Amino acid sequence: MEERLKILIIRLSAIGDTIHTLPMVNALRKTYPDAQIDWLVEDKASLFIENNPLLDNVFIVPKSKWKKEKNVIKNIDEFNKIISKLRKQNYDIAIDVQQLFKSGIFLALCGAEQKLTLSGGREFSGFFANEKVKATHKLFDKNYHVVYRNMELAKYLDCKDESIEFVLPPVTNSVKVKIDELLKPLKKRPTMVIAPATTWETKHWENKYWASIIKEFQERVNIVITGSAADENLVKDILLYGRFKNIINLTGKTNLIELAEVFRRADVVIAPDSGSAQIAWAVQKPFVISVFTSTSKNRTAPFGEKAISFAPQITCHPCHKKKCFSKNFELCKSKIEYYEIIKILNELFK
Repeated sequence: MEERLKILIIRLSAIGDTIHTLPMVNALRKTYPDAQIDWLVEDKASLFIENNPLLDNVFIVPKSKWKKEKNVIKNIDEFNKIISKLRKQNYDIAIDVQQLFKSGIFLALCGAEQKLTLSGGREFSGFFANEKVKATHKLFDKNYHVVYRNMELAKYLDCKDESIEFVLPPVTNSVKVKIDELLKPLKKRPTMVIAPATTWETKHWENKYWASIIKEFQERVNIVITGSAADENLVKDILLYGRFKNIINLTGKTNLIELAEVFRRADVVIAPDSGSAQIAWAVQKPFVISVFTSTSKNRTAPFGEKAISFAPQITCHPCHKKKCFSKNFELCKSKIEYYEIIKILNELFK
């Protein structure tokens, strides 16, 4: 009897990056339906990995706890326990999708026979692999989407299906009930979700533009605003631009799994380059409009028939910097005019 193929995916963080890896894993599952496919992921990025039907096992790296407790001896002990669990699986193949030093360490120690990664990794991560796939593009090629880069690993492992498909964990009944209650005020008309927050200062769009979109459509569609508790001041600042009505403000009221269910109920989601944009894309139900300022839309934006993205036409774009050290930041944010998005929304809501 032929032994079951065992594959380990190493993609530790972050939410958007794990979503970008799911089509590759889906291709592996289609090609090797009987294989054991496991994933090693950090706690903060595990929401769409745990309970995912594509996977047999998920191993969590409790990085948040390690950083908070700062107990070096305990942390090393827990790290060693994770390595021990991985080595007991006797993996045939381990794939470092992240290509950083931290992911490379796990690749080196997991005990897999074939330690696989793409060429051109960062922080000497390629040193830990015993097999490197020659990538067709550089890691930070601004015109080559990271999903296609990840799919090169699947192709190398003889996956013939190159379709980009996302598989998320099933929605629990408790999540559905909670979102039913939160969205109870929705009227029988299209629903637009605005998710204005993102982690980088340089990824933010102008607050007045978000407000202009709300003002333009508040009488015609349901408008829902989302964000974490940390985004409450941002949303308050946006809503200060006018006397808005019929707004459902869910800021701080959902986790990311629940947010995905909110997006499933929407017709359109508008967001900057953020985890929210990627989650909305992965849900595959709403039309996704994404606004890119400092980062490259060709590299990480949602794509396909139900997605469109905008980026400023200025010489320093994309800079991929978390802070802007030039005088172009305001120009970067303002070069994407709200009326361009309003024009598309008018077409969608016709």
